[in-house]
Amino acid sequence: MSDSRLKRILTPTVMIAALGYFVDLFDITLFGVVRTASLKALGITSTEELIDIGVRLYNYQMGGMLIGGLVWGIIGDKKGRHIVLYSSIFMYSAANILNGFVTNVTQYEILRFIAGVGLAGELGAAVTMVSESLSKEDRGYATTLVATLGMLGSLCAALVGKYFEWNHAYFVGGGLGLLLLAARFRSFDSEMFKELQKKNIKRGNIKLLLAPRRALRYLSSVAVGIPIYFITAILLTLAPEVTASLNLTGPVTAADALIYGSIGLAIGDLASGLISQKLKSRKKAISIFLLIALGSTLTYTQANGASPGFIHMLCLLLGTAAGYWAVLVTTAAEQFGTDIRSTVATSVPNFVRGSGMIIASGFLVLKNHFTIIQSVLFMAAAVFAIAFISLAILKETYGKDLDFVENEAET
Repeated sequence: MSDSRLKRILTPTVMIAALGYFVDLFDITLFGVVRTASLKALGITSTEELIDIGVRLYNYQMGGMLIGGLVWGIIGDKKGRHIVLYSSIFMYSAANILNGFVTNVTQYEILRFIAGVGLAGELGAAVTMVSESLSKEDRGYATTLVATLGMLGSLCAALVGKYFEWNHAYFVGGGLGLLLLAARFRSFDSEMFKELQKKNIKRGNIKLLLAPRRALRYLSSVAVGIPIYFITAILLTLAPEVTASLNLTGPVTAADALIYGSIGLAIGDLASGLISQKLKSRKKAISIFLLIALGSTLTYTQANGASPGFIHMLCLLLGTAAGYWAVLVTTAAEQFGTDIRSTVATSVPNFVRGSGMIIASGFLVLKNHFTIIQSVLFMAAAVFAIAFISLAILKETYGKDLDFVENEAET
């Protein structure tokens, strides 16, 4: 990458977006790492309860993200992207700090829901602002930078969650968000959005997404990302439970699985974005990473008698394969016009994240009727089949001019 391009990319808007996403993923990953320790501190000791209550808390967080994804997205289209960026960072940072003070499961559930609502806003606002503010030649590199730095937040959370007390880890996460806001970075809405504000065009009109072709594009954007949360929610977060029946030579902890997976996610986000730019195609890059993810999943489930080190390397590879997240969120933002771009870019990644609720709940149902490995394989077959079909439906958006509105576009 040339020095001139780097200077064009490293704008205040890109940096606040990247650091905000760093804190965003720190919080999301942190819950998975401290899940067991925090629940044991609240008096939950049996393995069955640890899984069931852990999944329930995860679902509360994902439920908040589903609701927040739509609410923040519409606010971003109606009032401005930068308002969502700062408000969402404050909400999830405050909730994170309060998580460190919980004394019972009910309090934990409420705060994970509030944190989920806050976490829903940052990424969509960030990607929308960055995509609209930079040229079509530069925006892919910029969103890759945002996503890659964000994934490093996931790695930091895994390390902090492993070496800090669970409540202290929550304080660190919340403090990072408030520190970011206190640094008073300046970011602005794009000129593209400011020009749209001057026109008599209704913004954030969710009814536009109900038109058949748009609805199909929207749902396909979500479905392409579901394997990412299958990997993170089941293969990484529940790695101890999933690998328990593989007769490994030693135990695998969630913290270690998430550390290696997070390193992979950072590598994958950077690689997928650069590959997309090199191939001049979003769809080709995503298809490559989906194929790697599928192969890695099958290897993971058949690793009988393997060492923890081998599982750690598979977690690294799985995380790398799931790193097409950077290209996915960019593609979703590029699929739709400026009048509903924030709504789409904010809600799509949160519906992808929210798919973790279905995945986790489906896993609980399946494991009551099949072995854990069989349950994983059934789910893998479903999520990867849906993702490949959905990818075929989406339009190629590399190099697309984003200065258009859906009110003027074909339904």
